[in-house]
Amino acid sequence: MDAALQLAVENLIARYVHAIDDDRLEDWPGFFVEKGRYRITTAENFEHGLPLSIIYADSRAMLADRVSALRHANIYEAQRYRHLVSSTLVERVDADTARATSNFQVVRIMHTGDSMLFASGRYLDRIRLHGDGGRPQFEERVVIIDSRSVDTLLAIPL
Repeated sequence: MDAALQLAVENLIARYVHAIDDDRLEDWPGFFVEKGRYRITTAENFEHGLPLSIIYADSRAMLADRVSALRHANIYEAQRYRHLVSSTLVERVDADTARATSNFQVVRIMHTGDSMLFASGRYLDRIRLHGDGGRPQFEERVVIIDSRSVDTLLAIPL
């Protein structure tokens, strides 16, 4: 096992979820390479190889546009997320790339204090180990949610 690789990937994932949970959404696009892809899909669609996504972006610019829309255009009830992420399975693909798989749960906390399990599923990641500034970044993050549907606007990234 490559402990340095494991630590680098787990650190990327931890920094990613903390940025979202701490409402630092403007930092979110920076976790991806310039042409990084982010997709949320259901387990059913993924298992059947269906391309339909709940959210799809194929560049850092599209992710930044999504954050801008969240901050200035979309209207949704005030809420926060708290991610719980499992241990991560990491596999080196080559000198520059790794693949990682993690399970997650996201608790949604409303401004009233009500909390609920909002989403569960898994992350399938392809990671460039030496992205901008030499730090790991996602080339692709596929978020596979266990449920067939989301009960409300999926505003904040998972």
